[in-house]
Amino acid sequence: MAGNRIHIFGASGAGTTTLGRALASALETQHFDTDDFYWYPTDPPFRSKRPVPERHALMEQMFLPRRDWVLSGSLDSWSDGIDHRFTFAVFLTLQTETRLRRLRAREGWRLQNPSERPGMEAFLSWAAAYDDALLPGRNRARHLAWADTLDCPIMTLDSGRPISLLVHDITDTLDQLAARA
Repeated sequence: MAGNRIHIFGASGAGTTTLGRALASALETQHFDTDDFYWYPTDPPFRSKRPVPERHALMEQMFLPRRDWVLSGSLDSWSDGIDHRFTFAVFLTLQTETRLRRLRAREGWRLQNPSERPGMEAFLSWAAAYDDALLPGRNRARHLAWADTLDCPIMTLDSGRPISLLVHDITDTLDQLAARA
C-alpha cells in the first residue's frame, strides 16, 4: 500500500499539532492527534486516560487502515502495532524557553478556573524537564531511542522556523523519496 502515513513527534509545545494540521492541508489528507486517542474527552480536558487497547481500537477504526494520513503527538510508549505503518516521521525540536512560553500561553488560554492553576504549573514543570530526561514519561532521550526503532525515514526539524518552511522541507523530502522509489 503506497501512500504517506506520517508521524510528527517531539516535546510538548514544539508544535507537532500545528505542523501536523498544516502538513495534512498541504498534502490534502486528514490530520489526527494522539491526544484525541490517549485521553477521554473531559471538561477540563486531559484528566482521564484511555487504556492502550481502546486507543489502538479507536485509531484502527478512525484512520490507521487508510492510505494517507498525518498523526501528530507522542505515542512512543504505546506504539506497538502502529509504528510499523509509518512511511515517514518528523522529530521536532525547539529551545526549552520557547516551548515553555508557548505552553504557558496555551495553558493560560485553556485555564477556566483558578483552582486548575496548580495542575497547569505541574504540567509546565514536567514539560520543562523534557530535554533533561529526569522525569519518567516523554523525554528527548526516550524519543530518540524510540525513533531509532522506526522502520521509515526520519527527519529532524527545528520548529522555531515558520510553519510554511517546515511544510516545504517535508514535502520536498517526500518528493525526493518518491522519485527514488
